[in-house]
Amino acid sequence: MKIGIPKEKKNNENRVGLTDAGVGQLVLDGNEVYVQKGAGLGVGVSDEDYISSGAIIVEKIEEIFEKAELIIKVERPLECERKLLKPHHILYGYLHLAADKDSTEELVESGATCIGYETIVLPDESIPLLSPMSEVAGKMAVQVGGFYLQKTKGGKGIVLGGVPGVERGRVVVLGAGVAGQSAIKTAVGLGAEVIAIDINTNKLRYLDDVYKSQVTTLYSTPRNIEEAVASADLLIGTVLIPGGKTPRLVTKKYINNMGKGSVIVDVAIDQGGCFETSKVTSHEKPVYCVNGVLHYCVSNMAGAYPITSTLSLENASLKYARAIANYGLKLACGKYPELVRGINIMNQRVTCRKVADSLEMDYVGVGF
Repeated sequence: MKIGIPKEKKNNENRVGLTDAGVGQLVLDGNEVYVQKGAGLGVGVSDEDYISSGAIIVEKIEEIFEKAELIIKVERPLECERKLLKPHHILYGYLHLAADKDSTEELVESGATCIGYETIVLPDESIPLLSPMSEVAGKMAVQVGGFYLQKTKGGKGIVLGGVPGVERGRVVVLGAGVAGQSAIKTAVGLGAEVIAIDINTNKLRYLDDVYKSQVTTLYSTPRNIEEAVASADLLIGTVLIPGGKTPRLVTKKYINNMGKGSVIVDVAIDQGGCFETSKVTSHEKPVYCVNGVLHYCVSNMAGAYPITSTLSLENASLKYARAIANYGLKLACGKYPELVRGINIMNQRVTCRKVADSLEMDYVGVGF
Protein backbone atom coordinates (compact mmCIF):
# COMPACT_ATOMS: atom_id res chain seq x y z
CA MET A 1 0.00 0.00 0.00
CA LYS A 2 1.08 3.58 -0.58
CA ILE A 3 1.21 5.44 2.72
CA GLY A 4 1.52 9.18 3.34
CA ILE A 5 2.72 11.04 6.44
CA PRO A 6 2.07 14.80 6.18
CA LYS A 7 3.59 17.51 8.32
CA GLU A 8 1.08 18.57 10.97
CA LYS A 9 -0.41 22.03 10.42
CA LYS A 10 -2.14 22.79 13.71
CA ASN A 11 -0.77 25.58 15.91
CA ASN A 12 2.45 24.41 17.59
CA GLU A 13 1.77 20.79 16.72
CA ASN A 14 5.20 19.15 16.63
CA ARG A 15 4.12 15.51 16.75
CA VAL A 16 4.26 13.34 13.64
CA GLY A 17 2.25 10.33 12.50
CA LEU A 18 5.24 7.96 12.56
CA THR A 19 8.95 8.25 13.25
CA ASP A 20 11.65 6.78 11.03
CA ALA A 21 11.43 3.55 13.08
CA GLY A 22 7.76 3.08 12.27
CA VAL A 23 8.31 4.00 8.65
CA GLY A 24 11.14 1.49 8.44
CA GLN A 25 8.82 -1.29 9.61
CA LEU A 26 6.17 -0.39 7.03
CA VAL A 27 8.79 -0.33 4.27
CA LEU A 28 10.16 -3.68 5.46
CA ASP A 29 6.60 -5.03 5.13
CA GLY A 30 6.71 -4.07 1.46
CA ASN A 31 4.82 -0.77 1.55
CA GLU A 32 5.74 2.51 -0.13
CA VAL A 33 5.90 5.40 2.33
CA TYR A 34 5.86 9.10 1.44
CA VAL A 35 6.83 11.66 4.09
CA GLN A 36 6.41 15.41 3.70
CA LYS A 37 9.64 17.37 3.99
CA GLY A 38 10.30 18.47 7.58
CA ALA A 39 7.46 16.37 9.05
CA GLY A 40 9.64 14.86 11.76
CA LEU A 41 11.78 17.81 12.76
CA GLY A 42 9.66 18.51 15.85
CA VAL A 43 10.61 15.11 17.26
CA GLY A 44 14.23 15.20 16.14
CA VAL A 45 13.78 13.02 13.04
CA SER A 46 15.39 14.49 9.93
CA ASP A 47 14.44 13.90 6.31
CA GLU A 48 17.70 11.96 5.99
CA ASP A 49 16.57 9.67 8.82
CA TYR A 50 13.36 8.93 6.97
CA ILE A 51 15.25 8.32 3.71
CA SER A 52 17.57 5.89 5.52
CA SER A 53 14.47 4.01 6.66
CA GLY A 54 13.25 3.69 3.09
CA ALA A 55 10.82 6.61 2.85
CA ILE A 56 10.38 8.94 -0.11
CA ILE A 57 10.46 12.64 0.81
CA VAL A 58 8.07 14.96 -0.99
CA GLU A 59 7.94 18.74 -0.77
CA LYS A 60 4.25 19.59 -0.50
CA ILE A 61 1.30 18.18 1.39
CA GLU A 62 -0.66 17.99 -1.88
CA GLU A 63 1.82 15.38 -3.10
CA ILE A 64 1.21 13.26 -0.02
CA PHE A 65 -2.52 13.14 -0.69
CA GLU A 66 -2.02 12.61 -4.43
CA LYS A 67 0.28 9.62 -4.00
CA ALA A 68 -0.99 7.88 -0.87
CA GLU A 69 -4.01 5.74 -0.08
CA LEU A 70 -3.45 5.51 3.69
CA ILE A 71 -2.86 8.89 5.37
CA ILE A 72 -1.36 8.64 8.87
CA LYS A 73 -1.79 11.79 10.94
CA VAL A 74 -1.91 12.84 14.58
CA GLU A 75 -4.35 15.74 14.84
CA ARG A 76 -7.70 15.90 13.05
CA PRO A 77 -7.34 17.48 9.61
CA LEU A 78 -7.75 21.21 9.22
CA GLU A 79 -9.95 22.64 6.47
CA CYS A 80 -7.07 22.87 4.00
CA GLU A 81 -6.31 19.18 4.59
CA ARG A 82 -9.93 18.04 4.45
CA LYS A 83 -10.20 19.53 0.96
CA LEU A 84 -7.43 17.18 -0.22
CA LEU A 85 -9.22 14.00 0.84
CA LYS A 86 -10.68 11.76 -1.88
CA PRO A 87 -12.92 8.66 -1.80
CA HIS A 88 -9.95 6.28 -2.12
CA HIS A 89 -8.25 7.65 1.01
CA ILE A 90 -8.14 6.01 4.44
CA LEU A 91 -7.48 8.69 7.07
CA TYR A 92 -5.94 7.26 10.25
CA GLY A 93 -5.48 9.60 13.23
CA TYR A 94 -7.32 11.50 15.96
CA LEU A 95 -10.65 12.91 14.76
CA HIS A 96 -12.66 14.09 17.82
CA LEU A 97 -15.73 14.72 15.69
CA ALA A 98 -18.44 14.79 18.36
CA ALA A 99 -18.01 18.51 19.03
CA ASP A 100 -17.36 19.61 15.43
CA LYS A 101 -20.26 19.17 13.01
CA ASP A 102 -18.73 21.27 10.22
CA SER A 103 -15.58 19.12 10.08
CA THR A 104 -17.67 15.95 10.21
CA GLU A 105 -19.85 17.04 7.30
CA GLU A 106 -16.79 17.92 5.20
CA LEU A 107 -15.21 14.54 5.90
CA VAL A 108 -18.46 12.82 4.99
CA GLU A 109 -18.61 14.75 1.71
CA SER A 110 -15.01 13.81 0.87
CA GLY A 111 -15.96 10.15 0.56
CA ALA A 112 -12.85 9.12 2.49
CA THR A 113 -12.86 6.39 5.13
CA CYS A 114 -11.92 8.04 8.44
CA ILE A 115 -10.58 6.05 11.39
CA GLY A 116 -10.43 7.83 14.75
CA TYR A 117 -7.78 6.73 17.22
CA GLU A 118 -10.04 7.78 20.07
CA THR A 119 -12.83 5.31 19.19
CA ILE A 120 -10.73 2.16 18.78
CA VAL A 121 -12.00 0.48 21.94
CA LEU A 122 -11.01 -2.96 23.24
CA PRO A 123 -13.55 -5.39 24.77
CA ASP A 124 -12.50 -4.27 28.26
CA GLU A 125 -13.43 -0.69 27.22
CA SER A 126 -9.82 0.50 27.26
CA ILE A 127 -8.75 2.81 24.43
CA PRO A 128 -5.24 1.80 23.36
CA LEU A 129 -4.51 4.72 21.04
CA LEU A 130 -5.94 7.39 23.32
CA SER A 131 -4.29 6.15 26.51
CA PRO A 132 -0.76 7.30 25.58
CA MET A 133 -1.91 10.89 25.02
CA SER A 134 -4.15 10.75 28.09
CA GLU A 135 -1.16 9.79 30.21
CA VAL A 136 0.85 12.70 28.85
CA ALA A 137 -2.03 15.17 29.18
CA GLY A 138 -2.82 14.07 32.73
CA LYS A 139 0.73 14.65 33.93
CA MET A 140 0.92 17.87 31.95
CA ALA A 141 -2.34 19.18 33.46
CA VAL A 142 -0.76 19.30 36.90
CA GLN A 143 2.43 20.87 35.57
CA VAL A 144 0.71 23.66 33.66
CA GLY A 145 -1.82 24.14 36.45
CA GLY A 146 0.99 24.66 38.94
CA PHE A 147 2.72 27.03 36.52
CA TYR A 148 -0.35 29.25 36.13
CA LEU A 149 -0.92 29.33 39.87
CA GLN A 150 2.04 31.70 39.98
CA LYS A 151 0.96 35.22 40.93
CA THR A 152 2.96 36.56 38.00
CA LYS A 153 0.73 34.51 35.68
CA GLY A 154 -2.52 35.62 37.28
CA GLY A 155 -2.81 32.75 39.74
CA LYS A 156 -3.28 32.64 43.49
CA GLY A 157 0.43 32.50 44.19
CA ILE A 158 0.58 29.11 45.91
CA VAL A 159 2.82 26.05 45.56
CA LEU A 160 0.72 22.91 45.14
CA GLY A 161 2.88 20.83 47.45
CA GLY A 162 3.14 23.55 50.09
CA VAL A 163 6.16 23.78 52.42
CA PRO A 164 6.58 22.89 56.11
CA GLY A 165 4.21 25.00 58.17
CA VAL A 166 2.14 26.11 55.15
CA GLU A 167 -1.07 24.54 53.84
CA ARG A 168 -0.84 22.53 50.62
CA GLY A 169 -2.70 23.42 47.45
CA ARG A 170 -5.85 21.49 46.61
CA VAL A 171 -6.20 19.67 43.28
CA VAL A 172 -9.62 18.39 42.23
CA VAL A 173 -9.65 15.86 39.38
CA LEU A 174 -12.98 15.24 37.66
CA GLY A 175 -12.83 11.81 36.05
CA ALA A 176 -10.63 8.88 37.10
CA GLY A 177 -9.83 7.29 33.75
CA VAL A 178 -6.34 7.14 32.26
CA ALA A 179 -5.86 10.92 32.12
CA GLY A 180 -7.41 11.42 35.54
CA GLN A 181 -5.26 8.75 37.16
CA SER A 182 -2.17 10.22 35.52
CA ALA A 183 -3.05 13.65 36.92
CA ILE A 184 -3.77 12.19 40.36
CA LYS A 185 -0.44 10.35 40.42
CA THR A 186 1.43 13.53 39.50
CA ALA A 187 -0.44 15.71 41.99
CA VAL A 188 0.15 13.22 44.81
CA GLY A 189 3.82 13.08 43.85
CA LEU A 190 4.03 16.86 44.25
CA GLY A 191 2.51 16.60 47.69
CA ALA A 192 -0.77 18.34 46.90
CA GLU A 193 -4.08 17.63 48.60
CA VAL A 194 -6.05 15.65 46.01
CA ILE A 195 -9.77 15.01 45.52
CA ALA A 196 -10.85 12.55 42.82
CA ILE A 197 -14.44 12.45 41.52
CA ASP A 198 -15.92 9.75 39.30
CA ILE A 199 -19.19 7.91 38.70
CA ASN A 200 -17.43 4.53 38.59
CA THR A 201 -17.10 3.19 42.13
CA ASN A 202 -14.59 0.55 41.01
CA LYS A 203 -12.22 3.30 39.92
CA LEU A 204 -12.72 5.12 43.21
CA ARG A 205 -12.08 1.89 45.10
CA TYR A 206 -8.87 1.38 43.14
CA LEU A 207 -7.66 4.89 43.99
CA ASP A 208 -8.50 4.35 47.64
CA ASP A 209 -6.57 1.07 47.70
CA VAL A 210 -3.52 2.58 45.98
CA TYR A 211 -3.30 5.99 47.64
CA LYS A 212 -5.05 5.39 50.96
CA SER A 213 -5.48 8.72 52.77
CA GLN A 214 -3.43 10.62 50.17
CA VAL A 215 -6.50 10.95 47.91
CA THR A 216 -10.08 11.76 48.89
CA THR A 217 -12.53 9.96 46.60
CA LEU A 218 -16.03 11.26 45.92
CA TYR A 219 -18.91 9.82 43.93
CA SER A 220 -19.96 12.12 41.10
CA THR A 221 -23.10 14.00 42.14
CA PRO A 222 -23.95 17.66 41.47
CA ARG A 223 -23.55 18.50 45.17
CA ASN A 224 -20.17 16.78 45.51
CA ILE A 225 -18.93 18.44 42.33
CA GLU A 226 -20.13 21.89 43.38
CA GLU A 227 -18.54 21.69 46.82
CA ALA A 228 -15.25 20.27 45.55
CA VAL A 229 -14.98 22.81 42.72
CA ALA A 230 -15.51 25.71 45.13
CA SER A 231 -12.57 24.52 47.25
CA ALA A 232 -10.16 23.81 44.38
CA ASP A 233 -6.97 25.72 43.70
CA LEU A 234 -6.47 23.61 40.57
CA LEU A 235 -9.43 21.92 38.84
CA ILE A 236 -8.68 19.33 36.18
CA GLY A 237 -11.40 17.91 33.91
CA THR A 238 -10.74 14.54 32.25
CA VAL A 239 -14.26 13.16 31.69
CA LEU A 240 -14.53 11.04 28.54
CA ILE A 241 -17.27 9.30 26.60
CA PRO A 242 -15.51 7.40 23.77
CA GLY A 243 -16.59 9.03 20.52
CA GLY A 244 -19.25 11.14 22.21
CA LYS A 245 -19.42 14.75 23.30
CA THR A 246 -18.20 15.36 26.85
CA PRO A 247 -20.97 16.24 29.31
CA ARG A 248 -20.51 19.68 30.85
CA LEU A 249 -20.65 18.67 34.49
CA VAL A 250 -19.36 21.95 35.91
CA THR A 251 -21.61 24.98 35.41
CA LYS A 252 -20.61 28.63 35.28
CA LYS A 253 -22.25 29.03 38.69
CA TYR A 254 -19.89 26.45 40.20
CA ILE A 255 -16.88 28.17 38.65
CA ASN A 256 -17.99 31.59 39.90
CA ASN A 257 -17.72 30.15 43.42
CA MET A 258 -14.03 29.36 42.97
CA GLY A 259 -11.40 31.61 44.52
CA LYS A 260 -9.82 34.33 42.39
CA GLY A 261 -6.61 33.10 40.84
CA SER A 262 -7.71 29.45 40.76
CA VAL A 263 -6.80 27.50 37.64
CA ILE A 264 -8.86 25.17 35.43
CA VAL A 265 -7.30 22.70 32.98
CA ASP A 266 -9.81 21.07 30.64
CA VAL A 267 -8.15 17.94 29.26
CA ALA A 268 -11.48 16.96 27.65
CA ILE A 269 -11.65 20.06 25.42
CA ASP A 270 -11.11 17.97 22.24
CA GLN A 271 -14.51 16.41 22.82
CA GLY A 272 -16.22 19.68 23.77
CA GLY A 273 -14.91 20.15 27.32
CA CYS A 274 -16.49 19.34 30.68
CA PHE A 275 -16.81 22.94 31.96
CA GLU A 276 -19.53 25.32 30.82
CA THR A 277 -16.99 28.12 30.49
CA SER A 278 -14.54 26.12 28.36
CA LYS A 279 -13.51 27.22 24.88
CA VAL A 280 -10.65 25.93 22.75
CA THR A 281 -7.28 27.68 23.10
CA SER A 282 -3.88 27.11 21.51
CA HIS A 283 -0.31 26.75 22.72
CA GLU A 284 0.27 30.24 21.38
CA LYS A 285 -2.51 31.71 23.56
CA PRO A 286 -3.25 28.97 26.09
CA VAL A 287 -5.24 30.74 28.81
CA TYR A 288 -8.11 33.15 29.36
CA CYS A 289 -9.89 34.37 32.47
CA VAL A 290 -13.54 34.01 33.55
CA ASN A 291 -14.54 35.76 36.77
CA GLY A 292 -10.96 35.66 38.03
CA VAL A 293 -10.44 31.95 37.23
CA LEU A 294 -7.75 31.07 34.68
CA HIS A 295 -8.79 28.53 32.04
CA TYR A 296 -6.27 26.40 30.15
CA CYS A 297 -8.10 24.65 27.28
CA VAL A 298 -5.45 23.75 24.70
CA SER A 299 -6.88 21.13 22.38
CA ASN A 300 -3.55 19.51 21.47
CA MET A 301 -1.93 19.52 24.89
CA ALA A 302 0.37 16.58 24.21
CA GLY A 303 1.86 18.44 21.25
CA ALA A 304 3.93 20.44 23.75
CA TYR A 305 5.91 17.27 24.50
CA PRO A 306 6.19 15.83 20.98
CA ILE A 307 9.02 13.35 21.46
CA THR A 308 7.42 11.55 24.40
CA SER A 309 3.97 11.78 22.79
CA THR A 310 4.96 10.59 19.32
CA LEU A 311 7.00 7.63 20.53
CA SER A 312 4.28 6.58 22.96
CA LEU A 313 1.60 6.88 20.28
CA GLU A 314 3.65 5.01 17.69
CA ASN A 315 4.02 2.10 20.11
CA ALA A 316 0.24 1.75 20.11
CA SER A 317 -0.75 2.78 16.57
CA LEU A 318 1.80 0.96 14.42
CA LYS A 319 0.28 -2.52 14.65
CA TYR A 320 -3.05 -1.29 13.29
CA ALA A 321 -1.33 0.70 10.53
CA ARG A 322 0.60 -2.41 9.53
CA ALA A 323 -2.56 -4.50 9.47
CA ILE A 324 -4.41 -1.98 7.28
CA ALA A 325 -1.45 -1.60 4.92
CA ASN A 326 -0.61 -5.29 4.67
CA TYR A 327 -4.09 -6.85 4.53
CA GLY A 328 -6.50 -4.04 3.61
CA LEU A 329 -9.05 -2.51 5.95
CA LYS A 330 -11.60 -5.33 5.81
CA LEU A 331 -9.13 -8.08 6.72
CA ALA A 332 -7.45 -5.81 9.28
CA CYS A 333 -10.81 -5.45 11.03
CA GLY A 334 -11.07 -9.23 11.06
CA LYS A 335 -7.68 -9.49 12.71
CA TYR A 336 -8.37 -6.62 15.12
CA PRO A 337 -12.17 -6.32 15.62
CA GLU A 338 -11.72 -3.15 17.69
CA LEU A 339 -10.80 -1.37 14.45
CA VAL A 340 -14.46 -1.54 13.39
CA ARG A 341 -15.38 0.78 16.27
CA GLY A 342 -12.59 3.08 15.14
CA ILE A 343 -14.23 3.72 11.77
CA ASN A 344 -16.11 7.01 12.17
CA ILE A 345 -16.96 7.73 8.53
CA MET A 346 -17.33 5.37 5.57
CA ASN A 347 -19.16 5.50 2.24
CA GLN A 348 -20.20 9.11 2.95
CA ARG A 349 -22.03 8.15 6.14
CA VAL A 350 -21.25 8.52 9.85
CA THR A 351 -20.55 5.01 11.11
CA CYS A 352 -19.85 5.79 14.79
CA ARG A 353 -23.10 5.92 16.75
CA LYS A 354 -21.74 8.20 19.51
CA VAL A 355 -20.59 10.77 16.93
CA ALA A 356 -23.91 10.62 15.06
CA ASP A 357 -25.91 10.99 18.28
CA SER A 358 -23.78 13.90 19.53
CA LEU A 359 -24.14 15.80 16.26
CA GLU A 360 -27.73 14.70 15.54
CA MET A 361 -26.68 13.22 12.22
CA ASP A 362 -27.82 10.08 10.43
CA TYR A 363 -26.04 6.89 11.49
CA VAL A 364 -25.36 3.70 9.57
CA GLY A 365 -23.21 0.77 10.66
CA VAL A 366 -19.89 -0.12 9.05
CA GLY A 367 -20.29 -2.10 5.85
CA PHE A 368 -17.65 -3.63 3.61
